[in-house]
Amino acid sequence: MWGEPELERARARMVERTIARRGVQDEGVLQAMLAVPRHRFVPERMRTRAYEDLPLEIGEEQTISQPYIVALMAELGRVGPGARVLDVGTGSGYQAAVLAEMGADVYSIERIPALLDRAGRALEETGYSRIHLTIGDGKEGWPEHAPYDAILVAAATAHVPPALIDQVAEGGRLVLPVGGEEVQELLVLEKTPWGSIRRRTVGGVAFVPLV
Repeated sequence: MWGEPELERARARMVERTIARRGVQDEGVLQAMLAVPRHRFVPERMRTRAYEDLPLEIGEEQTISQPYIVALMAELGRVGPGARVLDVGTGSGYQAAVLAEMGADVYSIERIPALLDRAGRALEETGYSRIHLTIGDGKEGWPEHAPYDAILVAAATAHVPPALIDQVAEGGRLVLPVGGEEVQELLVLEKTPWGSIRRRTVGGVAFVPLV
């Protein structure tokens, strides 16, 4: 059984070898990935694999995203201290914790009650208790707290949900995977001060569907 020192060393190797070396440069992202204990957000039987750059099963036919993708999406969203961020698909709570560690005001929505309960406990136990959590349909966002400086979606959709575009602040970004069940592209949509949308494709990804 690994102890905390081994897990900390594995986390440092993860950040250096699978995140920084692959091009993530935002220092806030890198420091958050170093700080957040990913092993606390996966089932105990998988804790020795927590710092591999892989998605891992977390129950309810859902997964925790691979660390590189979590870091990349935070960087693409230009998340910084004081930003209001909507995290669509709470899942394990790990991405929400990373965003909170970066100083963001995080609102996280999940459709599966059992996952949200477990995520809430994990966030509480790791000191990220100020994250706002709710049950709901991620495609509809969380309009009561809009607009958001960044919206990060951890599940794939065939089309960009209009409600999420509406909830992005001027100058804000929506980062999400779009495509079918097997082939998806990670998109970045930035809302200009004039209300138009700039759209950029980053690359291929694989996410569970947003339903």
